[in-house]
Amino acid sequence: MPLIALRGAASVAANEAEAILSATEELMREVLARNHLAAGDLVSCIFTLTEDLDAQFPAVAAREMGLSQVPLLCAREIPVPGALPHVIRVLIHCNVRDGHEAEHVYLGDAQKLRQDLHGAQ
Repeated sequence: MPLIALRGAASVAANEAEAILSATEELMREVLARNHLAAGDLVSCIFTLTEDLDAQFPAVAAREMGLSQVPLLCAREIPVPGALPHVIRVLIHCNVRDGHEAEHVYLGDAQKLRQDLHGAQ
């Protein structure tokens, strides 16, 4: 089975734990659904947050979804002036079937980050 990387991002309504958990869960469920993945297909997930989000770790939402056996890492995005605020990003390494076409997912205001991707919303 080939190993691929999937990207995704979601905007968060507010710097509140529940908002971060909700946005992360929605993003992860959408990435998994669009790519027909189960927890056992995931190798690792790296989450990043913009510097204005610090109320909760996105990995908490992933663990609550049943991804407790997947290595998870959270980090801070580089604070580039003018960058889109209130964004969670994820990089997922996963095993897929031969011929799988990656479906990257960008939700909410995060769609602005990759308007070049067909189906990014």
